[in-house]
Amino acid sequence: MDALVSLCKRRGFIFQSSEIYEGINGFWDYGPLGCELKRHIRDAWWKSVVQAREDIVGLDCSIIMHPRVWEASGHTASFADPMVDCKSCRKRFRADMLCEDQDAKLIKTDKGFALPDGIKCPACGAKDLTAPRAFNLMFKTFVGPVEDESSVAYLRPETAQGIFVQFQNVLAVARQKVPFGIAQIGKAFRNEINPRNFTFRSREFEQMELEYFIKPGTDAHWHEYWVAERLKWYRAIGLPEESLKPYVYGKDELAHYASACTDILYDFPFGMQELEGIAARGDFDLTQHQKFSGKSMEYFDAETREKFIPHVVEPSAGVDRIALALLCEAYREEWVPTADTPGEPIEAECGKQPPAGYEARTVLRFEPAIAPIKAAVFPLLKNKPELVAKAREVFAVLQRRWPCFWDQTGAIGRRYRRQDEIGTPFGVTIDFQTLTDQTVTLRDRDTMKQIRLTIAELPGHLANIID
Repeated sequence: MDALVSLCKRRGFIFQSSEIYEGINGFWDYGPLGCELKRHIRDAWWKSVVQAREDIVGLDCSIIMHPRVWEASGHTASFADPMVDCKSCRKRFRADMLCEDQDAKLIKTDKGFALPDGIKCPACGAKDLTAPRAFNLMFKTFVGPVEDESSVAYLRPETAQGIFVQFQNVLAVARQKVPFGIAQIGKAFRNEINPRNFTFRSREFEQMELEYFIKPGTDAHWHEYWVAERLKWYRAIGLPEESLKPYVYGKDELAHYASACTDILYDFPFGMQELEGIAARGDFDLTQHQKFSGKSMEYFDAETREKFIPHVVEPSAGVDRIALALLCEAYREEWVPTADTPGEPIEAECGKQPPAGYEARTVLRFEPAIAPIKAAVFPLLKNKPELVAKAREVFAVLQRRWPCFWDQTGAIGRRYRRQDEIGTPFGVTIDFQTLTDQTVTLRDRDTMKQIRLTIAELPGHLANIID
């Protein structure tokens, strides 16, 4: 993880927020490459979940909503994590994670939670910890010029409730019938007790959520369907099956309103952790908003002449966690053969120098559709105007379709290595042969093999791989 975190800062994927002021814990800024990576994740999700289907439409709700929304959803009363303080060093920790880190389990009691014997403060080693108590995770703010109880509002801790609140409006205009879904991508905020593991657990994050509304009694079928669909999507964007694990909740782990829940876990360097949860939530959310607002959330089925409040299956994924998983999966340190050495890249051994005839390289093996930059264009020599002009022509053609990178500085091998390190799948080199026959050299990031294509063939060849 240390090597990956260093690369993320050095190459412009992720920066600590407010770094020049010593940072602020739990908040991160995405640099030029990081925001492209996140955009491609969002685009891939939206294309799969919305554009490729006829039964799902999109929505973009405001971050701040009426405070009654959070009363209805239960967040105001119960959206809390168990928190403990160390009486010696005054540091604060999330109780369940503290226990997990020390191979123990938080004890559930009639009145809340209790720590098992022997739990120590990870900062100072003291065993003098407070009893666990609830800590509400919502960020509070005020709407308008007066800061009193009448103007209290909250930054949303999830994007789902906006979908439920707008259910009837979307139903009226989208010409959909149950089963159908409403999808949303947007920022959410949780005042985590102790953010950790780089961007995995943050206080500001981005969610991709789908609420798929179904007929009561079909919950099990649609839950199983969406678990399979989501696993298929993760494999398509470059997370292999062996790194993913579905975790099926036991009956004692389910929320009171849920009939089923499955988490999709990824094998991070710090352990198996959740990327996405797929929950069969019943009619809890729509029923609650009908009760609190006094507005009907019923659906009328014109074919069966039935009225009912739809049940819902909710796949909810984190963009930031997926980005981190893709970075972890893509990161490789390799020894690659030099120009005079035949052979294939081999995995580098930690702390050792490459063997004779090999050199070290760091590479991010992103799937082409997810890679922040799709192709880099290089004139072989920057002091040859005719090469630079022709390379600019090629760059202009490719840049109209994909994010591309222009680089004319340094030896061509060094330029290749810079692009390998940021995950660019293709390098396009314009040399003197280009001026005579209109062909370019196309280099593959993973195999480092090169082929020659005409400039006219190049966009179509790349499109077959990237799009």
